[in-house]
Amino acid sequence: MRVSAAERVGNYVILVAFGVIALTPIFTILQTALSPETAQDAAAGGPVHLENFARAWEQGRFGEYMLNSVVVAVIVVSLATVCSIMTGYALGAFEFRGSQAVFYLFLLGLMVPTEAIVVPLFFDFQAVGLTNTVWAIALPQVAQSVAFGTFWMRAYFRGANRSLIEAARLDGAGHHRVLWQVIVPVARPAVVTLVLLTFMWTWNEFLIPLVMSPNAQLRTAPLGLALFQGQYVQGTTLLAAGAVLVALPVVVLYLFLQRHFIQGMLEGAVRE
Repeated sequence: MRVSAAERVGNYVILVAFGVIALTPIFTILQTALSPETAQDAAAGGPVHLENFARAWEQGRFGEYMLNSVVVAVIVVSLATVCSIMTGYALGAFEFRGSQAVFYLFLLGLMVPTEAIVVPLFFDFQAVGLTNTVWAIALPQVAQSVAFGTFWMRAYFRGANRSLIEAARLDGAGHHRVLWQVIVPVARPAVVTLVLLTFMWTWNEFLIPLVMSPNAQLRTAPLGLALFQGQYVQGTTLLAAGAVLVALPVVVLYLFLQRHFIQGMLEGAVRE
């Protein structure tokens, strides 16, 4: 089916319009972050003030907060990805009694909001002495991420090439070897997409770190940004610089993995 020139132009106009709408807030934040903080800065320097990021980093203690976020993200992404691959493989490549019930149980985890479980979880973790620890922040997010990861990887494994599995089984490979040496390398786009989404959700999580660390010893980057906002209500320049610093790791990771991420999203869109 051939597309006319008018339709092509109309498509580009719509895409450009939506692109401008999506990118305008981002450019506004960047412009604010690079603008002079005071009149003295405007007189002393040029139009671009990169020192705002250094000031925000030092005054907002973002080094400490982002290190906490990195530790939590590494734990959550690692555990959630491994568990999601294994559960997705078990529920997607095999049929056994109760498999549908188990899958619906995982789907239930996608439907329960964090606000409904965070307070009971806090008292459970407090009873076993895990509050104010990195595990109290990471484990609830692992459970939430595994719920989506199982759904995501199951959809991929259900559409995987069964001939690869059968050939590996005929060669004497066990389920563990089939999964990690045969299927997972082929499923790299889906796994990378899962890793990126899990990292993004974990990095931006606000409620769980706030509740699970009541003494504020383990503030993550979003919590640090909220505290910084309270300290600099009028200082929009430093606040914008802090927001850019907090969002930068997600943007950089996406830029490195965007090819696999887009491929994984496209493959997931056409699978059952």
